[in-house]
Amino acid sequence: MTPVEAERPRALLAGASRRWVRLLPWAVAFVLCVALLPTTIVVLTADYGLNGALASALAVAQAAPLLLAVVRPLQAWYVVFAADVAGALALLTVDFQERLLWPFPPMEIVGYVGLCLALGLRERRRTLLLVWLATAGANVGLGFVAPHGTGAKDLLLTILGGVALLLGGALRERYEVQRRLAEQETISEAERGRRTLLEERARIARELHDVVAHHMSVITVQADTAEYRLAALPPDVREEFTSIAATARESLGEMRRLLGVLRNEEAHGELVPQPGLAQIGQLVEATARTVGPVEFTPCDAEVPEAVGLSAYRIVQEALANVVRHAPGAATHVSLTVARPADGQGAERRDGQGAERLIVLVVNDPPPEPPAGPLEVGGTGHGLVGMRERVRLVGGTLDVGPLPDGGFRVAAQLPLTEEDIT
Repeated sequence: MTPVEAERPRALLAGASRRWVRLLPWAVAFVLCVALLPTTIVVLTADYGLNGALASALAVAQAAPLLLAVVRPLQAWYVVFAADVAGALALLTVDFQERLLWPFPPMEIVGYVGLCLALGLRERRRTLLLVWLATAGANVGLGFVAPHGTGAKDLLLTILGGVALLLGGALRERYEVQRRLAEQETISEAERGRRTLLEERARIARELHDVVAHHMSVITVQADTAEYRLAALPPDVREEFTSIAATARESLGEMRRLLGVLRNEEAHGELVPQPGLAQIGQLVEATARTVGPVEFTPCDAEVPEAVGLSAYRIVQEALANVVRHAPGAATHVSLTVARPADGQGAERRDGQGAERLIVLVVNDPPPEPPAGPLEVGGTGHGLVGMRERVRLVGGTLDVGPLPDGGFRVAAQLPLTEEDIT
């Protein structure tokens, strides 16, 4: 948005979602202007006996600004208020019947009340209070020169104008509260999604640390014991092994310090060895005992630890979703290794042509529609963790409902080291 567009005033109710609501202020202003302009001329000339030219000028000044009030209600009020006061003073120059309203005839009151409603929808409380005080002051001041005495009916403009200002201000503040609540809910939802993603990344980092730390420890031990296991090592080779061991120990120390930032006081359970393909069978058995039949097709292939860990977490989250949303549904879990076709593999770096692990979790519709989710208040961000894990190892993820009412989770994880990002 350019600075000029930012300063350009918006019409009343311009932010409404429905088109007819956005057009409503223009329609009301047009109807009031068209109805009040000739009515004012006729009443001021026929009933009050005012000169036709003066009555026409007053009618234009009192009715035409109502169209401006849709965009600039305060500026329109300046014109209408001055015209109404001028009209009251002009009526002092003619002799009209005592039964007629003064200082403000009925058509002026109708237009002024509509204008006050527009003011209430746009201006702040302080401005509305000043407008009402100006209206009341003019009404009371003109009462001192009333040609036929004063009465309660002469204060109609002050009373009805105040009600319109109060009503418009209340509607505006209610709309502002609802808008801010909607914005806050949007921000909160975005923050929850971002926090879920960061928490999942931190958890993945902790788990990968345990995987990498194991290999680094093996390197350290092998380098430290090389001079004892291998006879007659030259001094320069022995020094090289010592340097390798020192570098590995330093790397382990750095990893532990970084991990201290990610771990929290409740994370003691995450210090156990990380699961892999071998533990998926136990996970499936535990789920089958809890909610219903689960058919499992295992895979005994050797896979990188990061891939095995990602496969375990994907199956874990998929089965947790079955427990939450489809209790009792028949579920199928399968792990298979897809071999590359002839002539592929080396050329493909996207995980499709290379050897890859296929993780598939499919559940049928539940036997009975659940009365409600078993877990109340879930954020629905479990898929965020799945996608993040798959992305970090360079794989692909396909999730979605099935035509029969079931659900499918399919992940492809590359197995060759050069394809794992």
